[in-house]
Amino acid sequence: MSTVVITGAQWGDEGKGKIVDLLTEDADYIVRYQGGHNAGHTVVIGDEEFILHLIPSGILRPGKKCVIGNGVVIDPHALLTEIDGLREKGIEVKDNLFISGRAHIIMPYHRAIEKESEKQKGSLRIGTTGRGIGPTYADKMARVGIRVVDILDEEILMEKLMINIQEMNYFLERLYGVKGFVLDEVYKEYTGYAARLRDFAGDTSVLLNQALAEGKNILFEGAQGTHLDVDHGTYPYVTSSNATAGGACTGSGVGPTEINKVVGVVKAYTTRVGSGPFPTELKDATGEFLRDKGREYGATTGRPRRCGWFDVLATRYAARVNGFTGMAITKLDVLDDLDEIKICTGYSFEGKIYSEMPSELKVLEGCEPVLESIEGWKVSTSGISKYEELPLNAKKYIERIKDLIGVEVDIISTGFRRDETIILRKIF
Repeated sequence: MSTVVITGAQWGDEGKGKIVDLLTEDADYIVRYQGGHNAGHTVVIGDEEFILHLIPSGILRPGKKCVIGNGVVIDPHALLTEIDGLREKGIEVKDNLFISGRAHIIMPYHRAIEKESEKQKGSLRIGTTGRGIGPTYADKMARVGIRVVDILDEEILMEKLMINIQEMNYFLERLYGVKGFVLDEVYKEYTGYAARLRDFAGDTSVLLNQALAEGKNILFEGAQGTHLDVDHGTYPYVTSSNATAGGACTGSGVGPTEINKVVGVVKAYTTRVGSGPFPTELKDATGEFLRDKGREYGATTGRPRRCGWFDVLATRYAARVNGFTGMAITKLDVLDDLDEIKICTGYSFEGKIYSEMPSELKVLEGCEPVLESIEGWKVSTSGISKYEELPLNAKKYIERIKDLIGVEVDIISTGFRRDETIILRKIF
């Protein structure tokens, strides 16, 4: 039996979808433990591309059991659309997907509140996707949320909606000046969703702990990345859940003593989407090059990603708060054509050099990166699957990252496809 947590070490979009897809070959259960359909994992199998938002990537492998844990917030319409899309492509979902009854449900008023709130913030907006994720987590913490088990019980659903819609309509109409929601319409819509989701719902904590007792391999896949974690990220420019490894336990109902390994997925450079500090951002031709060659556009929103050099401080911080036992480096091939590649080894702010990532937003927003240069390799690494075949300077780059972070490298990705991967250490 082995349990492995996969987390993003940067601001998300590190290529976790591919790494999870690779590891599901040896996993019996694949668990999504936080976030909502604001995340997206892109997996390429042969010539076909799959973009998943809520369902774990393991659904693409026959016979794998996929779990949406209690830490996830679910938009029923988005989930059912995803299920239908997979079925149309011949992917079996019915007996392979399990949804925690404790997971919270995104309601239409959550989307409306988030969109109107972002509008009012103006230049101070966080850059959310407007999909209602944050307000749903806020309701969860305020103890007024609606869970999967609640929409399955028509009486309880009506009771909660009567209270919630009255309050939310007050905010929407009085504070934001927009139309509220009609109780009966929302009730009818969500009881309709419940009819289709009923067969998937259950106590997934019991399911997973039974699997552990039977010696099954479990893979936990995080969405977003460490620096979007609500506690450990670049607050307030973060998501509303715990994307770090600790979230795997609280978001699934599996105890921390059951976790064996934590693998951090690290892009060979750095990107982020939306607002917030980004010390190594390149607003020049090199940044444009990385965006174009790396196809750096959000899988969920299509938004262009901001691109920059590899940030050692951000990644070392992620290694510490997650407890990385290993790293997976992705998109190495994107750097193939560069004459010179730089690594950020420190931040300079008001005459002080920082060697560890600070928590102060003003430092992160105003600092200059301290950069170290490495000669490029100017040879294609695309598709290489053996470490010894990598050019010397590419090996030097990987070794330098490993030494600066202090964590061994388990996997190197050299392309989008499953076989375009170097396995240095077996995870399961």
